[in-house]
Amino acid sequence: MSSEAAYSSADYIRHHLTNMTFGQHADGHWGLAHSAQEAAEMGFWAFHLDSLGWSLGLAFVMFFFLRSVAKKAEAGIPSGAQNFAEWIIEFIDSSVRGSFTANNPLVAPMALTIFGWVFLMNFMDLIAVDFLPALAGQIGALFGADPHHVYMKIVPSTDPNITFGMALGVFWLMLYYSVKNKGLGGFLGELAFQPFGKWGLPVNLLLEGVTLISKPISLALRLFGNMYAGEMIFILIAIMYGAGLLLGSFAGILQLGWAIFHILIITLQAFIFMTLTIVYMDMAHQEHH
Repeated sequence: MSSEAAYSSADYIRHHLTNMTFGQHADGHWGLAHSAQEAAEMGFWAFHLDSLGWSLGLAFVMFFFLRSVAKKAEAGIPSGAQNFAEWIIEFIDSSVRGSFTANNPLVAPMALTIFGWVFLMNFMDLIAVDFLPALAGQIGALFGADPHHVYMKIVPSTDPNITFGMALGVFWLMLYYSVKNKGLGGFLGELAFQPFGKWGLPVNLLLEGVTLISKPISLALRLFGNMYAGEMIFILIAIMYGAGLLLGSFAGILQLGWAIFHILIITLQAFIFMTLTIVYMDMAHQEHH
């Protein structure tokens, strides 16, 4: 909070909720945005470098952890890392067996990837809200940038672009396996003739169309909304540290309590995203007659 002492509370919040955005400026040149307004004006084709960087970095962390465990796995007394990895894999395997009734070797690895990746992205919310943004500002200052105009959001799941990207990936897989297993006619037939038969075709298309489209939207917004709200609470607690000794002491208690509770939230949101993906994939493999 000390690095933001010259800021008002509104400026502080706005700074922490602005992504490091790369896009086209109003004059036509491409570069980093230097304010929240510039970031907004860059439009759809802008890139959130921090969200992309952290999400890809965390994916590599997960990949190399599991790869190292697999290479060192042995039949004897397992290491702590191997025990942890096996516990996670068994948990995912039980979840898939309980929710997926068809036979598809892709589903279990996908569920493991989703759970681990989303959990790691959510876990970044437990890092102090000022630490990495302030560090990014100091690095930017070394290159002549104004630290107040260097943005760094470190929780990818608080960016709707990331959550919608994952949800759309699940959605396209769901559509692919629906058409593959039921045929294009069978898939379209479910949209047209469920649940009221051929005489209710317009109503069926409306209800089934809304149900279909709502799946990726709800999947993305549920994760984004919960994580964004959690991040906002951490930011508001951080503001209290600059409001005097009494409120600062109270903020420390609040931060500890919210961090402990947030461990449950970040795990639960990863589990929900994974479970709904498994359920949607199971629905894509079921044929209604």
